[in-house]
Amino acid sequence: MSQYPHPHRVCQVLLPCFVNNKPGKVPSYLNRSCDHWVVCSRSAVPAVCIQKLCDRVASSTLLDDRRDAVRALKSLSKKYRLEVGFQAMEHLINVLQTDRSSTVILMSPCNTFFLNITEENSQKQVDDLGRQFTEMFIKQQENVTLLLTFLEEFDFQVRWPGVKLLTSLLKQQGPQVQQIILVSPMGVSRLMDLLADSREVIRNDGVLLLQQLTKSNAAIQKIVAFENAFERLLDIVTDEGNSDGGIVVEDCLLLLQNLLKNNNSNQNFFKEGSYIQRMKPWFEVGDDNSGWSAQKVTNLHLMLQLVRVLVSPTNPPGATSSCQKTMFHCGLLQQLCTILMATGVPADILTETINTVSEVIRGCQINQDYFASVNAPSNPPRSAIVVLLMSMVNERQPFVLRCAVLYCFQCFLYKNQKGQGEIVSTLLPSTIDATGNSVSAGQTALWRTLFHGLSLKLVLICVNFLMCDLQGDKIDRRGSKVQTRVGLLMLLCTWLSDCPIAVTHFLHNSANIPFLTGQIAENLGEEEQLVQGLCALLLGICIYYNDNSLENCRKEKLKQLIEKRIGKENFIEKLGFISKHELYSRAAQKPQPSFSSPDHMMFDHEFTKLVKELEGIITKAIYKSSEEDKQEEEVKKTLEQHDNIVTHYKKVIREQDQQLEELKQKVNTLKSQNEQLQTAVTQQMSQIQQHKDQYNLLKVQLGKDNQHHTSHSDMLQMNGIQPEEISKLQQEIEELKNKHEILQGQLREKDSVIENMVRSDCFRRAFRLEEAFTNGVSVLKWDLITICKQLNRSYNAGSCSEGEQKLIN
Repeated sequence: MSQYPHPHRVCQVLLPCFVNNKPGKVPSYLNRSCDHWVVCSRSAVPAVCIQKLCDRVASSTLLDDRRDAVRALKSLSKKYRLEVGFQAMEHLINVLQTDRSSTVILMSPCNTFFLNITEENSQKQVDDLGRQFTEMFIKQQENVTLLLTFLEEFDFQVRWPGVKLLTSLLKQQGPQVQQIILVSPMGVSRLMDLLADSREVIRNDGVLLLQQLTKSNAAIQKIVAFENAFERLLDIVTDEGNSDGGIVVEDCLLLLQNLLKNNNSNQNFFKEGSYIQRMKPWFEVGDDNSGWSAQKVTNLHLMLQLVRVLVSPTNPPGATSSCQKTMFHCGLLQQLCTILMATGVPADILTETINTVSEVIRGCQINQDYFASVNAPSNPPRSAIVVLLMSMVNERQPFVLRCAVLYCFQCFLYKNQKGQGEIVSTLLPSTIDATGNSVSAGQTALWRTLFHGLSLKLVLICVNFLMCDLQGDKIDRRGSKVQTRVGLLMLLCTWLSDCPIAVTHFLHNSANIPFLTGQIAENLGEEEQLVQGLCALLLGICIYYNDNSLENCRKEKLKQLIEKRIGKENFIEKLGFISKHELYSRAAQKPQPSFSSPDHMMFDHEFTKLVKELEGIITKAIYKSSEEDKQEEEVKKTLEQHDNIVTHYKKVIREQDQQLEELKQKVNTLKSQNEQLQTAVTQQMSQIQQHKDQYNLLKVQLGKDNQHHTSHSDMLQMNGIQPEEISKLQQEIEELKNKHEILQGQLREKDSVIENMVRSDCFRRAFRLEEAFTNGVSVLKWDLITICKQLNRSYNAGSCSEGEQKLIN
C-alpha cells in the first residue's frame, strides 16, 4: 500500500469541510506531496477539489455519482464562485444536455449556474464576473433554447430552477438573451405558460422573469400582450386583493407598465380589450383612510402611474383622447376625483392622484367640464379647483404637492377656451395695488395659462392691473429676486406673442423700450443672464409682431436702436442665454413641472415651446433690411388677401354643401313618395281593369237579353198582347239603349282621363276617376235592375221561354 493517499480519497476528506465553509484542520497526511498534485496550503485545496469533482462529472458512468458531484459543485459555488464558474461551466452544460431525461440531476446544475451568475452585492467586480459567466453560457444559443425546454416540465425541481436561471441571464445580458428567446420557436409562449401555473412560487417568479424579458423590447412586448398577458395579470391583481395585495401585485403592475409604456400598439389593444374598465375597482377607498400600509401605498402609486402611461402627453393625440374618454365613461375619472377630495389620504398618493387627474383631463373637453363641476365635501360646498388653488398658494403645503396643483390647473386650461373665459371673468381683479413688492413664480405661471387664445389676450388688455403692474420700471423695482423678474418677463412674452394689439399697447408706454435695451446692453453677472435673455426675447417679439401703428416705435426704428445701443451680434447672443440655461432644458423635457426646490421654479414646458418657436423667427427679423421687411409686408398682405379669398370660397363651398345635402334629402323624399304613388296607381289600374271586365260581361249579357226580348214580343203578339203595350216597351228599351250609349260615352271619357292620370302620375285624379266610374257602374246596374223589374211586371200575364225567364231573373 502506498504511503500517499489516493487523490479521490483527498476530495472525500476535504469536501465536507469546504462544503460547510468550515475548513477546520487538514489531516497531516495531506500535507505531503504526491505524484499528481501538491497541497501546500488551504487556498490550493478548493481548486483541487473542484477539478476532481469536474473530472468525476465528466467521467463517471453512474448517474448517482454524477449527481453527487454536481451537488458538491453547487455547494462549493456559494463560496468559491470564481473557481467553480470557470472550471465547471462546461461540464455542467454537458450534464444539462446528456442527462436532460433525468429530472433528479437537472436541478443542481441550474442552481449552480444561478449562484455563479447572480451578483451577491453591488460591487463592480462581482457584477462583471456575473456578466462573464452569462456570456460563457449564452455563447452557444442552444443552451438558452435547452433551458426553455426545461420550462415545459411540470416537475417543480426542474421548472423553478430554470425560471430563476433564465431571470438571472436576462438581468446580466438582457438584449442578447431577449434576441435568442425571440428567434426561438414558441419561446415567449413557453414563458407565458408560467402565469397559469397553479404553484404561486413559480407563477410569481414567472412574473419577475417576464419583467426582465419585456424591458426595452417592443417586439417581445407585443407578443406577450397578444398572448393574453393583460387578462392574466389583471386576474392576478384581482385575486391578490387589488391595492390591498402584497408584493405580487407590485410585480404585476411593473410588468404592465413595461408592456404599455411607449408602446402604442399595446395601449390600443389594452383599450379595445376593455381593460381600462377593470382598473376602476383599484381606486375604491373608504371613509377611513388612515393607517395605510407601505405596500398599499406602493401599489396604489404604481396603479396611478399605469393610468398616466395610458394618457401621457407624449402618446399620439388620438390614442390619448380615446383613453381619456373611455376613463370618463367607465367612471374611472370620477373615482380618481373621489380620492382627490377624500380625507386621510397620504401626501404622496394625493400628489400622484393630482398629477393623474391632470393628464386625464388635459385637452379633453368633456373631462375638463366634469372636473369643473366637482365640489369638495365642505359646508358650504366649494369647487375642487378653488380648493386646489388655495392649497397651491399655501406655503405650508409640500412643494411637490403645490407643483402638482399647478400642473393640474395648467391641464384644466389646456385647449379649454370655456374654462379660460370663466377664469378670466371670475378671478381677475378690477384694481390692484401697483406698489406690491413680490409676485411669485407660481402666480405668473397661473397667468401664463390664460394666454393661449387671441381673444383672451385682447380681453386682458382692458385690465388696468396688467398694464400698470408689468411695466419695465416696475419690474426693475421688484427687488433683487431674479425669479420674480423672470416670471413677469415670461408673462409679458407669452401675452404679447402673436398679438399685435397687445404689442401696440405695450409700446405706448415710452419707458418700456429704454428699460429693455438698458437691461440687454449692460454687462451683468451670470445670475442676470437669464433676465437679459428674456428682455431680448420680449424686445424681439415687439419687433416681429409690430404692426407699425406707432410712428416712434416702428420696426425699422427699433432695429436701428438695437444696432446702435446693443449690437445685433450681442443681441442674438443674449437671446441664446435662455435656451442654454439648465432649468430651460429640464422644463423642455415633459409638460409636468418637476422642480427640486422653489428656487429652481423658472420655466414651464409651454414656455419652452414658445421660445423654441420664436428664437429663430426673431433672429431672422433682426437681420432683415427695410426693403426685405417691406417685401415681407407686401407678401403678408397678399397672403392675407388670398386667405380671405380662400376663406370666402370655403364659406361658399360649405353653404353649397349644405344646400346640396338638403336637395339630396328632398330627392330621396320625392323618390319614396313617387314609389308609393306608383304602387297606388298600379293597384288602381288593376281595379279599373276588373271593373272593365265586369262591364263587358254585363254588356254581353244585355245583348243576349235583347235578342230574347224580340222573340218574346212576337210570341206575346201572337198570344193576344196589344201592340200599344209592345210599342211602349220598345220605347222604354230605346231609352235604355240611349242611356247605355251615354254611359258608354262617359266611360270612354273616363278612360281617357285615367290614361292622362297614369301619364301624369296623379294619384288624386285616379282616385276620383275610380269613384266616378264606380258610381256610373252602380247607376248602370240600377237601371238594368229597373228594366228587368219592368219586364217582369209586363210579362207576368204571358208565357216566357226558358232564356227569357233567365234574363228576367
